[in-house]
Amino acid sequence: MNWIIALSIGLRLLGVGYSVLLLARTRDRRFGFLTLLFSFMTLRQLLTAQTASTGLEELPGLVVSALTLLTVYYLSEYVTEEDALKTELRTANERLRSFRKAIEHAGHAIFLTDSDGTIEYANPAVESVTGYERDEVIGENPRLWQSGKHGDDFYADLWGQITSGSVWEGELTNRRKSGELLWIDATIAPITEDEDVDRFVAIERDVTERKERELRIEDQNERLTVLNNTNEVLRDINRELVAASTRDEIEAAVCEQFASSDLFDAAWIGSRGLVDGTVSPQSWAGSDRGPLESHIEAMCSADPTPVERALESGGPVFTDVEDDESESGDNKRCVVVPLAYRDAEYGVLGVVTRNPEAFDLIDRDVFLELGRTIADAISAVESKQTLISDSVTELEFRLTGVDEPLATMAARLDCTVTVEHVVDDGDENQIQYVTVDEPDPDVVAEYAADAECIETVQHVYTYDDRALYRLSVGGPSVVTTLARYGASIESFSLTGTTGRLVARVASSNDIRSVVNALRTTYDGLTLVAQRERERDVQTEAAFRKQLTAVLTERQREAARTAYFSGFFDWPREHSGEEVASMMDISQTTFTQHLRAAEKKLFEALFDGTGTSASP
Repeated sequence: MNWIIALSIGLRLLGVGYSVLLLARTRDRRFGFLTLLFSFMTLRQLLTAQTASTGLEELPGLVVSALTLLTVYYLSEYVTEEDALKTELRTANERLRSFRKAIEHAGHAIFLTDSDGTIEYANPAVESVTGYERDEVIGENPRLWQSGKHGDDFYADLWGQITSGSVWEGELTNRRKSGELLWIDATIAPITEDEDVDRFVAIERDVTERKERELRIEDQNERLTVLNNTNEVLRDINRELVAASTRDEIEAAVCEQFASSDLFDAAWIGSRGLVDGTVSPQSWAGSDRGPLESHIEAMCSADPTPVERALESGGPVFTDVEDDESESGDNKRCVVVPLAYRDAEYGVLGVVTRNPEAFDLIDRDVFLELGRTIADAISAVESKQTLISDSVTELEFRLTGVDEPLATMAARLDCTVTVEHVVDDGDENQIQYVTVDEPDPDVVAEYAADAECIETVQHVYTYDDRALYRLSVGGPSVVTTLARYGASIESFSLTGTTGRLVARVASSNDIRSVVNALRTTYDGLTLVAQRERERDVQTEAAFRKQLTAVLTERQREAARTAYFSGFFDWPREHSGEEVASMMDISQTTFTQHLRAAEKKLFEALFDGTGTSASP
């Protein structure tokens, strides 16, 4: 056997072993085929080795054996690479399956579109976010669920950004299939190939609950801001009401505080005329008189007017008036608040705003209470002015057939009733001390028991020609009407069905409102005279001099000793017996002097005159 045959057989045996090894390692059938091939080739070589004369004729077989062995080697390399590729492909497929599963189970809506925006794929979450099923959106454009809340410029900017290769992130307001609005956080990214945009992928997350919560918080903050601003206005108004000393100052301060607030544009206070009911502004701020009068005229074109409705109902009235100054044709919002205190009418307060929500967050009771507070303040300053003013206006009225408690008493009993003094009981009733020329108290008591407006009657004292009574009058009366407008009664006397009334009002007060209030309430009341008077003011020194002049020396001593010894304190520092002992007189004498001094003091205080000095 020559060396060529031996080498050929060795290569073929090596090929068999190598193929068997690769077959066992890779389980690839191709190596099984090669193993059989090498086995048959080796067997053939062994059979021909006995007959071959020389080795030259086996040289081609040797080459075939070498080439076949190389084939096995390269095949093993290929199989290794193939296995690596399969492993890599399997891994990639696993990742793709995981990615697809993640997309399918994602809580956010995810969809793919072509370069024109047509949807090619949508995950199941699209249905929960948009309300459309997957089959309904595939082949459609995302404009399917546009809400109309975004303009064309908004979508043009979005489209320009993503077609340029940039990612767009932002918030969109869309509309579900059911028609409900929803808010989403969206991310839209381009998918590029060779630097050209091939597709788009969009991820949309439903943030409706969060957005609604934010809107509620924002609305609450706006409400708090409005309420804080309103409270600040009301606090400022209350502060100004306390500081104001006249009605003009009150009205000016109220209008200025409203007009200076960011919530409101203008404010005015006016009253309606007695003859035609025309509303005229008395004080205003935030607007010139001309436009303001035009605004009031437009507002009062309705029937009944908001002013009439406010005054008749006793509550605020909200109304819209066309804004002539607005180019968009928007209306102004106005509230008309009655200024009334204990049935006394002081006009109305009008507050104007262009903010449609300015009044929505303010309870109507706030305006109602504000109107009462302003009216109360006006009543208080006018009453104060009447008491302290040196210059007063005296109004004289004639009464004929007036429907009024005291006038009815005079007519029913056919007597003369004269008001001596009036006291406010603190419970919106007036305590009236009146004298009646009917000497029998039982007759007056019997009448008062049946009268609706007289709650109680007490007989106080009987003089020679008349009797003094204390009446608690609960209904409306001339006395209460005058008191509500800060007027005082100089004299008021009724005989039968006629009477005469003289009232005094500080000249700085609104005289017209007093007269109008009496005229509109009582048909049989006529103003017969209006006079300006200078009040006789008694100084403290003059009062002391007057009182000292009517007191005897022993009366002054008794009063002084009792005062400084604590006799008038409670509990008393010293009893009457002890004070009398200090003066070295009997308790009876002390009591006599003290009572005489007290009587003269009260005469000077209540009657304005003192009796002559007496022992």
